[in-house]
Amino acid sequence: MSYFMKQTIQVHISKGETHYVAECLNLPVVTQGKTLDELMGNLQEAVALQLEDEDPSTFDLVTRPAIIANIEIENREYA
Repeated sequence: MSYFMKQTIQVHISKGETHYVAECLNLPVVTQGKTLDELMGNLQEAVALQLEDEDPSTFDLVTRPAIIANIEIENREYA
């Protein structure tokens, strides 16, 4: 077991044509939602299901890791 297990699950969020998409960088989890609120609910559920009946140390994670998300914002010019 690693002495330096990760305390966070890193997630990249981007906006597709119709939905936001979240992809975990250190877990095999991808989910989507029409709004950011829906996406975050789906993400929490998907991560919980992925870790259900699993030992988080298998993924080099502590027992109750936090989720940190980076959101990709569209580059828009404002007048």
